[in-house]
Amino acid sequence: MRMSEGVEWALHTCLNLTWLPGDQAVPTAKLAAFYALPAAYLNKQMQALARAGIVSSTPGPRGGFRLARSPEQITVLDIVVAIEGPDEAFRCVQLLKQGPGADPAVDYRQACLISQAMHRADMAWRRELAAQTLAGLKADVEQQYPAAPGNTSSALRA
Repeated sequence: MRMSEGVEWALHTCLNLTWLPGDQAVPTAKLAAFYALPAAYLNKQMQALARAGIVSSTPGPRGGFRLARSPEQITVLDIVVAIEGPDEAFRCVQLLKQGPGADPAVDYRQACLISQAMHRADMAWRRELAAQTLAGLKADVEQQYPAAPGNTSSALRA
């Protein structure tokens, strides 16, 4: 499975927002400059996160984005789904209906063992992402890279 680079950008950007006061909105240009990303493309990701209720947007000259919920309430799956959409990675097109002896009345999405295996794998992947919160990632980063919060906060406030 391959996800768009927007997922990585959104995850890092949301993590960076955890180190700022909750009332501080950061413009897309500043968020994008942090990693030398194209602001217009990052803005599309931020708008998707806003539609999903992960970040909130404040218009105007002092506007920008901030987290809309606490990091404990935002999972990695929330961010992935906001960027990539809710669809499963594997889409059964019922190929078995094309094969010899196929029964047109059968829903092969339910009967196909390959489809079932792919669905179980997708559900395991989603459970793992849903179990990881932004707060958990933040704690892991702070433990492994103690300078990250201060560096990030300084760069985004400047």
